[in-house]
Amino acid sequence: MDFNTSLRRAMKTGTVILGRNSTEASIQDETAKLVILAKNCPEDFKKIVEAQEKVAVYHYNGSGRQLGKECGKDFIVSTLAVINAGESDILTIQRA
Repeated sequence: MDFNTSLRRAMKTGTVILGRNSTEASIQDETAKLVILAKNCPEDFKKIVEAQEKVAVYHYNGSGRQLGKECGKDFIVSTLAVINAGESDILTIQRA
């Protein structure tokens, strides 16, 4: 599985929310199936997400700027939550 291709497909065909506040809300209401954290995501938020047992977490090995570009956005994305993968296989990512 190619992560970048899977992420772009999820962005096009599924439901993906961007940003810390929206991601945190989706974790709280248990709609997030996968949370992706950029390498430079704030440590305090990483700890909050990693403490959750009901959601898979993937550590993206790039900056928020790179993650934003992979999402097709022209801004920094430090975290995002996949609610529905659509036609993507992104939910097959193991906790890393």
